[in-house]
Amino acid sequence: MQNKTMFLLMLVITFIISGCSQTENQATNKQNNEQNLNVAFSGQPPSLDPHITTATEALEIARNIFETLVTLNENYEPVPMLAESVESSEDGKVYTFHLREGVNFHNGEEMTSEDVVASMNRWLEKASVAITFLPGATFEAEGLHTVVLKLEEPATDVLDIMAGRSQFPAIMPKDIIDSAPAEGVSEIVGTGPFELKEWKQDQHIHLKKFDNYSMLDEEPSGLAGRKEVFFDNVYFKVVSDSSTRLAGLETGEYDVAIQIPHNNFEKVNNLPNVNVYLDYSGTNNVYYNRKEGPMANEKMRQAVNIALDLDEIMLAAFADEELYEVDHNYMKPDQTNWNGESGKESFNQKDTERAKELLKEAEYNGEELILLTSRTYDYQYNSSVVLKEQLEQIGVNIKLEDYDWTGYQDRRNDLSKWDLVSVGGQGLLTTPSQLLALDSAFASGSDHPKITELLKLIRTAETQDKAREHWDELQGFLWNEYVPITIYGHQNSIVGTTSKLEDLSVLQGPIFWNTRMAE
Repeated sequence: MQNKTMFLLMLVITFIISGCSQTENQATNKQNNEQNLNVAFSGQPPSLDPHITTATEALEIARNIFETLVTLNENYEPVPMLAESVESSEDGKVYTFHLREGVNFHNGEEMTSEDVVASMNRWLEKASVAITFLPGATFEAEGLHTVVLKLEEPATDVLDIMAGRSQFPAIMPKDIIDSAPAEGVSEIVGTGPFELKEWKQDQHIHLKKFDNYSMLDEEPSGLAGRKEVFFDNVYFKVVSDSSTRLAGLETGEYDVAIQIPHNNFEKVNNLPNVNVYLDYSGTNNVYYNRKEGPMANEKMRQAVNIALDLDEIMLAAFADEELYEVDHNYMKPDQTNWNGESGKESFNQKDTERAKELLKEAEYNGEELILLTSRTYDYQYNSSVVLKEQLEQIGVNIKLEDYDWTGYQDRRNDLSKWDLVSVGGQGLLTTPSQLLALDSAFASGSDHPKITELLKLIRTAETQDKAREHWDELQGFLWNEYVPITIYGHQNSIVGTTSKLEDLSVLQGPIFWNTRMAE
């Protein structure tokens, strides 16, 4: 009897073990059948809260999770996304957004006007561009699927600002907005095609396909239209060393590598199993501390600007002329509706003698100036090294301070910590009002009354030609007199992918919907 009992017990255990093994194998097979995309990017994001961050690596990830009322199409035009349609009043002071119905958040809740109003009013309070250019604006709900934006003054660039990249107005659930601490939302929940699955600090950010995504039935165009997802998981892996990102792309460890080192452009361009994409990423600049220290003197800023050899700086930063353009325009060089010759006379002059005269006029006595930079972006650091050398040649005592990205941002926000700071990127902009250099809340701020006056005229102009006239006047003032920054030139970033990745497009970073891996 005892032997029979033991036999039955062993039989039960065998069935249990067999069942467990079968379950484990099924789970493994399911995981093996998933389509994963491995992306190597340069730095740990300080936050994934789009309302507060300007960090490129954060924004490129966050736009997969969050969506906005309007977004940019391939022609850089703001078009509806979470809004079904938009109407504006004749006086330009009221915008009505009719929301799409049946749009789901990642937490299973349906988006309503309450969520939109809470999100947009928080954005108005947090985002520096909204604080600067939409003061006194408010969003209000009118029914379950309509929200109204009311402005104190009319503006023609409202939708452009809302479709901007930096500190973009992501829509989140109202309860998350209401409970958000000052440092950023504690839950990352949006309506986008991917949802946040896991964030391992300094290792990876894991996004999962959102199965209940409410997809538009429109042709894809830039960041607009249909967002079809062919990957079950996207892993954004923190790889701070740029050469490691390139090596991983070459070996197949990574399917996509962002911020490929510019001095490796020729090498990566010749790899047999790699595709290369050049993505316009904005201007490469040095910003001046206009509130504290020696650089608060306008003559000091003019001296530095007039001395610089920008061809040398840009070549050191990007190594290949295909990757940059030395151009004085604040806006993208091919944006002919904004760009012209205004201010060119003070750009890339390489006039060291005049620079020394201006230093004397500024009564500069050899005080040590702090130049803040970060190796997180190789071009920023390389630019800063050459800038330091050039300024030393005209007698400026300058100290280069290099920090990781978090340390760099912390110090950039403290005006007592720097006199000059290397700033790059910002991506594609559609109107001058989006320029960080003109943002009173960024770095040391540009709150000169003439800037404020001309920006207002640009934003309320009845025609594009009239807006262009005001912008020409403002750009000339920025270069010839006020000099809040020096633009070295315009840059392209390098995105490398495996050649198996099909239908990828780039617009302010690679777009991971509507792309797939070849069989």
